[in-house]
Amino acid sequence: MKAKHYKDIAIKYAKDVVSGKQIAGDDIINACKRFLEDLKRKDLEFRTTQPDAAVSIMEGMFVHRKGEALDGTPLLGKPFILEPFEIFITYNLLGFWYKGTNERRYKEGLIFLARKNGKTSFIAAFSFAVGIIQRKSGSTIYVVAAALKQAMESFNFLVFSLKYKKIIDDFEVHDNSFEHSIKYEFKTADGRPDGTLEIQIMASNPDAQDSFNCNFAIADEVAAYKKPSQYNRFKEAMKSYTNKLMIGITTAGDDMNSFGYDRMQYAVKVAAGIVKDDSFFSFVARADQDEKGNVDYTDPIQHQKANPNYGVTIRPQDMMNDALQAQNDPRVRKDFLSRSLNIYTAALKAWFDIEEFRASDRKYNWTIEELAKLPIKWYGGADLSRLHDLTAAALFGTYKNVDIIITHAFCPVVMAVHKSEEDNIPLYGWMDDGWLTMANTPTVNISDIVNWFIGMRKMGFKIAMVGHDRKFAGEEYFPAMKKAGFKIVDQPQYYYLKSQGFRHIEKAAKDGRLYYLHSEAYEYCVSNVAAVEKTDDAVQYEKVKPEMRIDLFDASVFAVNASIKAAEKNKQLDGWWSDK
Repeated sequence: MKAKHYKDIAIKYAKDVVSGKQIAGDDIINACKRFLEDLKRKDLEFRTTQPDAAVSIMEGMFVHRKGEALDGTPLLGKPFILEPFEIFITYNLLGFWYKGTNERRYKEGLIFLARKNGKTSFIAAFSFAVGIIQRKSGSTIYVVAAALKQAMESFNFLVFSLKYKKIIDDFEVHDNSFEHSIKYEFKTADGRPDGTLEIQIMASNPDAQDSFNCNFAIADEVAAYKKPSQYNRFKEAMKSYTNKLMIGITTAGDDMNSFGYDRMQYAVKVAAGIVKDDSFFSFVARADQDEKGNVDYTDPIQHQKANPNYGVTIRPQDMMNDALQAQNDPRVRKDFLSRSLNIYTAALKAWFDIEEFRASDRKYNWTIEELAKLPIKWYGGADLSRLHDLTAAALFGTYKNVDIIITHAFCPVVMAVHKSEEDNIPLYGWMDDGWLTMANTPTVNISDIVNWFIGMRKMGFKIAMVGHDRKFAGEEYFPAMKKAGFKIVDQPQYYYLKSQGFRHIEKAAKDGRLYYLHSEAYEYCVSNVAAVEKTDDAVQYEKVKPEMRIDLFDASVFAVNASIKAAEKNKQLDGWWSDK
């Protein structure tokens, strides 16, 4: 196909998606709307030279290493022809430039596709093409994954094509236990140096990646990354380049408190225009979810929305068969949702469906200032078990049958970096959003917790009592709260006592009567709760994983239990003075 037609394919794909002619989910529709609007921007130029060259290189140099067409025809050695959505991605990433400059617009992006949509082969070919295009800058490309085996998929695809085209001897290829790389030195017709290309394949080891220097990096299967540093170290390696590019590619996972999930959420917000990031490209293909997070997973339309290669590498009948198995066998449903429909699912041990919480929370929109003025009796709770780590406080009240939870976290600044990096807790984001106070001390400053309750009271919150476990309250907290005039109630952390508050919050969320001021910090903690049902409907809960945190949820349970205890006392008093 002539290069001049590639641009037309990209634009047609975007228009077909927006018009509904091409089936796609909301996130892809937003990406296409953004693309069409960007073509009209006065500060951008849409240059086709680089994307034309990239598509030509990908389709001209590379062949399929394995697989079959839908009719069963073997694909081994067949030309690697890009699909319209892949051409669309290429023209986005390489086509937009700031007007009158040599600076390309996109520096980073996320390509979020379900399994078997060809993302690894596409991005490997794309990285090779970009390396050739930017050879005069000395192209160095890293392809990394959480596991070396995954990263080697890209390497094997590239090497196979070079062998098939019988040009492997022109390249310096290393494939051993120490290095997996492809290198090439370009020369002009008269023998002068004309740039270099180097592609290195590796597993992402955050503890050994401080000295790299590259202009392009591919982070494969981001959903499997345990720490943000596995991604960020490579992003930082590009600081000496203007036209750098960091691309994450992944399929959904089952950890909704992971770096991969955060990247996906960020990409969705950028495409929707909620977050303004002109340098970030987003292509997120997933099935639609309703307000409670449910997916109509037997609907072929949803299969197509999550799989741009539906009918190409994705066999419709196979998808439907897998969907029906998922319907009949709940044990395989989770994997079908995450791998085939690209929907993040909660960990198997997690008790709550976080989407139920979000659906309930979205129904209400009181500000904290408005809540302070309402005629509500508030009850407090404090989780004080680890003052050198994350600590939490909460208020609970009910208004017009809506249960309202306000939470705040506290963390020592000396631990914040460690907790953010090692345990993947977004503490700095919480601080920016006003949900966390960072103490400039080795441990949490008790006065910060007390002052939070005092500040809420000064704002107008009528706090009847505050619950805590005195075993963990320390020598400072209790007298400081008493001195401030708060009524304190002891709440030992016995599971059968905490179960009351747990069940109360659970029911309010399921009934759509829970509001927590859209706090992502609270959602994080709720998502990490694992639980086991005991006798008499009691629940014993803990963290899903040791490195995760549930402190804000714990504090809200204390607050709810304080409310329950007060209600029970009032009932007893009513009974005492009753004439019955």
